[in-house]
Amino acid sequence: MTQVGDNALRECASRLGYSFINEDLLRVALIHRSWQAEHDSAESNERLEFLGDAVLGWAVADIAYHRLADMHEGKLTDLRISVVNMNALADRARALGIGEFIFLGKGEDAAGGREKSSILSDTFEALIGAVYLDGGASAAYDLVRRLLSDSIENAIPNMEMFDAKSRLQELTARLGLSVPRYVTEGEGPDHERVFTTAVYVDGRVQGRGTGRTKKAAEQAAAVEACGVLAHADNA
Repeated sequence: MTQVGDNALRECASRLGYSFINEDLLRVALIHRSWQAEHDSAESNERLEFLGDAVLGWAVADIAYHRLADMHEGKLTDLRISVVNMNALADRARALGIGEFIFLGKGEDAAGGREKSSILSDTFEALIGAVYLDGGASAAYDLVRRLLSDSIENAIPNMEMFDAKSRLQELTARLGLSVPRYVTEGEGPDHERVFTTAVYVDGRVQGRGTGRTKKAAEQAAAVEACGVLAHADNA
């Protein structure tokens, strides 16, 4: 059940570690479109999500750029994708317990919407957007750095894992298998599109992955396929 009221909003803000000047921004950031439809609300969090997505991309790119002075553009992009993607942001939202504060329609709530990665990641982005409007770029940047710096640091030692598609192609060549073929489908409107990829090797699906971009979904599918084929090779 959604927590409603000023005290709940302040508890949500407390978990973020940010005190809102305008709590209406926080409230809107928590309104899912299913709740908006049922309550004839003026707006949902979709516009804030759009803004927060851009702010997150900028902040993480800036942090990574200064943290890793010798890393080339391609790897910086991979690092950003590994930190700013649907599953990673949803995990951060779960760790903060954001799900209990989201305003959901009855049907979406009954369907387990509070644990859906797409809803949690979208809400996380909307919250970043709300902080940006409430406190400015500096406040939003500080929040992103505080909430995601650990994710960035944890990703750095695993940079070699990011180019999973290349690793999969090398693995299939070594095993005498066909070149991997990626089939990707997107669902949802442009501003909240979720991509699902299946990777085929010798006509069989060896891995699946999801992401907010086609590249992220393909990389996730390749990671799974590498694990499956490596296990078969060692069996």
